[in-house]
Amino acid sequence: MNDKKPAAGSADVQTPPRIEILLVDMNGRLRGKQIPLEAEKKVWSGGVRLPASTQSLDIWGDDNDDLTGISLTLGDPDGAVIPDPKSEVAMPWAPAGSRQVLATMHTLAGEPHFCDPRAKLAAVLERFRDKGLTPVVATELEFYVMDGSSRETGIPMPPSILTCKGEPNGFQLYEMDSVDSMQPYLDLVRAYCQAMNLPADATTAEFGAGQYEINLNHKPDAMAAADDCIYLKRAVEQAARKFALKSTCMAKPYSDQAGSGLHVHASLIDSDGRNVLDAKGDEPTLLKSVTAGMLKTMREAQLIFAPFANSYRRFQPGSFAPVDVDWGYGHRGTAIRIPEKDGPAARVEHRVAGADVNPYLLLTAILGGMLLGLEETLDPGPASTPGAEREPGERLTHDFLTAVEAFAASEFIGDILGRQYQKLYADTKRKEAITFMRTVSDFDYKTYLPRI
Repeated sequence: MNDKKPAAGSADVQTPPRIEILLVDMNGRLRGKQIPLEAEKKVWSGGVRLPASTQSLDIWGDDNDDLTGISLTLGDPDGAVIPDPKSEVAMPWAPAGSRQVLATMHTLAGEPHFCDPRAKLAAVLERFRDKGLTPVVATELEFYVMDGSSRETGIPMPPSILTCKGEPNGFQLYEMDSVDSMQPYLDLVRAYCQAMNLPADATTAEFGAGQYEINLNHKPDAMAAADDCIYLKRAVEQAARKFALKSTCMAKPYSDQAGSGLHVHASLIDSDGRNVLDAKGDEPTLLKSVTAGMLKTMREAQLIFAPFANSYRRFQPGSFAPVDVDWGYGHRGTAIRIPEKDGPAARVEHRVAGADVNPYLLLTAILGGMLLGLEETLDPGPASTPGAEREPGERLTHDFLTAVEAFAASEFIGDILGRQYQKLYADTKRKEAITFMRTVSDFDYKTYLPRI
């Protein structure tokens, strides 16, 4: 008996289409199931099950039952994986007809599970609906494309076409040669975006070798905007695989290159579609108040904006990543930038988060801060002015564990995420931070071992 399997893509084998139902875990990683299209009825009937602890997995994939008590302690019970039909899109890298859909974990009693990130954003959006307001959101994602050898070596290397004798050709900000060199890859990313109905707009080369940014146009649906961001991350990686490359949304993959951020633009419209942040040429009182709300909660929410040990390497003075809890008009060095204060484009730009962030938790934290500024009139203090000296003020932390403890103690976080999820997230991230602190690095060996 010949048990040799036919080669993939051979003429006598046709790969069947599928549907993938996807959950986004606390770290922004996709988990889920592949279902044959002929069995997709199970997807839409709510028949897909996964352990509820899927949503509590840490960056290594451990359920940390000793910390969380929601896995084997309870018998690792199932949850119902309920798809959001609005999020269904094509899966253009898979066999023709394949689709993907994002889902929310529910308890078997029918309620959104307390540890599902999409459920957190949905709850905050309900508060805006109660006020007759709708957030309008756009995201700007930065990411690196690397040589495929990075998968085997674990050492990031720019694509060879962007290097000379193995060294990067220098900063590539807005450089069209760097776009042209990677055009086949970028064209495939754009084709994937079109097939998935993602509102991809401008693509630019950023500072680092192989670093690019893709802007997604604004949507009056923050959940859909977060879905788009997750799908974009998947598209850039799937396209990279087609070219034997590697993409990453790691916040700081190179010590000597710029970090990658995920900037969020947000405004608010009323039931008539009017932008309530529009100052109409007057003092932008409401715009400043929602800015103050985000600033007031920024240190407590920094663990969401910077969720990993590597995230904190991005906050460096002299870079475009903010280090101060500050704001300004058109000032790209501030944590909160106001690009426009008058007209339908009046909005805030939140510039703190890294590209490694979970977009659902990110928007939950940003919009939660804006809610504070809606509920009471807050003062953000004086605006930062480019080139002007500023009074010393509150700074973002550069320390992972400090961010964990600020998050764990925050009344604001307990309110927008719920106390149960606050504890789950903090306990999981505290373990990661302590593991990082205990790990002796190559820097230690190269610096201290020969000298001490």
